[in-house]
Amino acid sequence: MSEVVATTEVDPRYQDTDTIRSILHSARTIAIVGLSGKVLRPSYFVAFYMQRHGYRVLPVNPREEEILGERCYPSLADLPAPPDVVDVFRAPDAVPGIAREAVDAGAGALWLQFGVISPEGQRIAEDAGLKVVVDRCMKVEHARHLGRMHWLGLNTGRITARRSAV
Repeated sequence: MSEVVATTEVDPRYQDTDTIRSILHSARTIAIVGLSGKVLRPSYFVAFYMQRHGYRVLPVNPREEEILGERCYPSLADLPAPPDVVDVFRAPDAVPGIAREAVDAGAGALWLQFGVISPEGQRIAEDAGLKVVVDRCMKVEHARHLGRMHWLGLNTGRITARRSAV
């Protein structure tokens, strides 16, 4: 049975700045489990942003055929190659199974988005040698550490205190 967490407390080692930077700098492929094809969903926005910043996004969603021009895969086991990072947009009780799949798929890191906290899943990934980030948004952390923050989440290439007339 999966462990459900009622608290939002996360061990600080799972939010370590050096680990986050290391993942963001070394990763090239991101398998996003639970990626939605609906443009207003947070998973879609994160995937769009990461794709725009040079990462290859591999959607993992058995209900979709294609998202953001990439073929969707029903599970991590179906990916054509090991992903550098598995980014999870699923409920915490699904994480232990996803962590096992990430280990079996040869992933380098398990990243659990805001509110996705699973000590059991964290333990599974960490015991297998994966880097683990918990309760952090990959898009926000990328923008924070690589200097690409903008109020819309995109880099406009302009620095100004004035809003342009639309």
